[in-house]
Amino acid sequence: MNWSPLQFAPLFKERPWGGTTLDGWGGRRLPAGKKIGESWELVDRAEDQSVVLQGQFAGKTLRWLMENHGRELMGERFDPKKPFPLLVKLLDCRERLSLQVHPPQHTAGRLHGEAKTESWFILKADPGAQLMAGLKKGVTRQAFEQALKTRKLEPLVHAFPIQTGDYIFIPSGRIHAIGGGLLILEIQQNSDTTYRVYDWGRVGLDGHPRDLHIRESMESIDFNDLEPCPSPIDHATGTLVLCPEFSVALQTVFSCDKIALESFKLIYVLEGHGKIGGQEMKANEIFFLPAAMKEAGVE
Repeated sequence: MNWSPLQFAPLFKERPWGGTTLDGWGGRRLPAGKKIGESWELVDRAEDQSVVLQGQFAGKTLRWLMENHGRELMGERFDPKKPFPLLVKLLDCRERLSLQVHPPQHTAGRLHGEAKTESWFILKADPGAQLMAGLKKGVTRQAFEQALKTRKLEPLVHAFPIQTGDYIFIPSGRIHAIGGGLLILEIQQNSDTTYRVYDWGRVGLDGHPRDLHIRESMESIDFNDLEPCPSPIDHATGTLVLCPEFSVALQTVFSCDKIALESFKLIYVLEGHGKIGGQEMKANEIFFLPAAMKEAGVE
């Protein structure tokens, strides 16, 4: 069988903080009249499945590919019987998201959730855009518990300006909130567990306040995680992060370059155009390179 790069249809998710920035972004077309906050670009979950757009596997789900061609798709070191390990999203944050945390592995099971480590590459930032991540130096668990009673949490959380091209790693246990005016590429563990600490008094799409998860949040927050910053780029390798859950690198490729594939790789095209593995590629498209390709040539 001749393998080539795969592309999947995005799954659009309406969110109270979403917008319309993704309409036309890399050829995506949003449903009319919806506030789309998330475009799930690659997902393998019982309730959501990515579907191949074109080629010999058009119409097949990612789960079908895993079950029928798992080793060819993933490589030898992955178990195709397990869910695909990553969930990849685009986030259109027109308003700030809730103050939230994802559970670490050692608490997720007890809380009946899933551990979730994630990372954000900032594709587009409006002037003055901010992120919140971690706590300010000097903030204690006791001070945080006191602030919960009055809902005056913002002064305790570390906020900093962000711009296009920045990258930040969000390990499980790190309290965080994405500010408004940001378009983000999110790479994360295959998990959909989020514990909201505070939602700024906002109501959901149904007109009612969204649920908070104070007990679960307090068991998940790392109170020793103080004032993290965007990740520096290792210019020798392009590495942004290398962790047990995934690795992310920022690379410039040239015509005639070869991308080696000991296992699968995901490629997001930040800028430029050409071909990858013989397939046309344009900015803001995502490609899944199956391990069975062995290598993918770039033009």
